[in-house]
Amino acid sequence: MKQFISMLVAAVFAAASVTAIAQEKKDDKAKAGQMDKKDTKKSSGKKSSGKKSSGKKSEGKKAEPK
Repeated sequence: MKQFISMLVAAVFAAASVTAIAQEKKDDKAKAGQMDKKDTKKSSGKKSSGKKSSGKKSEGKKAEPK
């Protein structure tokens, strides 16, 4: 009887471990997809802001020599 209870506890622990590992892998894939989307948004945002700042700098340089 004691062996049966020990085996039952071990089986429950193994099932919980396998479930946790599967869920962790699923979350990692979801996070990786979200990181790709964030990188795309950040890079496109930086490009547009970089163009704006470079335009302002060039305007400032043109105003100084006059």
